[in-house]
Amino acid sequence: MAKADQLKALLKSHSEGDDQRFYSVAMQVAAHEAKMGHGKLAEELRNLIDKAKSRRTGGQPIPIGRPNGDLADLLTVSYPKSRLSDMILAESLNLQIKKVIREQRCAAEILSHGLLPRRKLLLVGPPGTGKTMTAAMLAGELGYPLCQIRLDGLITKYMGETAAKLRQIFDATDHTRGVYFFDEFDAIGSQRGMANDVGEIRRVLNSFLLMIEQDCSHSLIIAATNHPGILDHALFRRFDDVLHYSLPEKKHTIALLKFRLSHAIDSEVSWGHLADIASGLSYADISRAGDEALKHVLLNKQKHVTEAEIGSMLAERKNIQERLQQHQ
Repeated sequence: MAKADQLKALLKSHSEGDDQRFYSVAMQVAAHEAKMGHGKLAEELRNLIDKAKSRRTGGQPIPIGRPNGDLADLLTVSYPKSRLSDMILAESLNLQIKKVIREQRCAAEILSHGLLPRRKLLLVGPPGTGKTMTAAMLAGELGYPLCQIRLDGLITKYMGETAAKLRQIFDATDHTRGVYFFDEFDAIGSQRGMANDVGEIRRVLNSFLLMIEQDCSHSLIIAATNHPGILDHALFRRFDDVLHYSLPEKKHTIALLKFRLSHAIDSEVSWGHLADIASGLSYADISRAGDEALKHVLLNKQKHVTEAEIGSMLAERKNIQERLQQHQ
């Protein structure tokens, strides 16, 4: 049951018309019930709170990223419409993501049996392979806001300030259900004891480890990195699942090209040949090449795009990537 100070805080915030404080305390009560093993009651309380918030805003999502208060400098909030069907993924990865979505949609039933749904995810893999899009897709599938953590607002040079800001983010996961996305996570999750390690970042990592372990909200917490090798080993145990992303195989490249371009083709195309040209490119690079081909058709007032034009755009994108790698 709620503690006496929580009941008093609820009544006081209600009498003063302080909705934000009222919802915050109510979420603390729900979190307390979850810790006590009353999963079904906790889920019912959170659903009631979500419905109350929805009525207050005419059924619209709560815009927690308004430019007031410290959170406005820490979070960028959006409401994606992406769906899993919009993504081309390896079969094993697709199955992992489907498990997350299904468990989130059946969270009340899972909690009622003393179990926890997957909601803390670590995404690892090269740039452009779908990590950021996965966070947006999960928000779209579940109807949650996507709250992207702004590293420029989070990391400061002042001792203790970054950890304090991190605490604000984890408090927000408890107050407002959403998908909280830490991109370029290695900026705060690198191994303790590395040559470039500094005391403040070590303290931030220790704070993150403690906060994510203690977090019992119903929000999804997602971290993504291109460099899993430099992450502190203790991090991996704090996540429910580690999702591995890679460059597309030939069949996935063909599927992506067809998905983006088949409506603009009016002749036979050797998709296999185009996939060979695109070998080594990421999903993002292939999508950009497809967009360039479509723009070429539009600006030149053509009705359709040819295989040669698509191949040219893919080859151009490949040249760009090769030049970038030479300068790294």
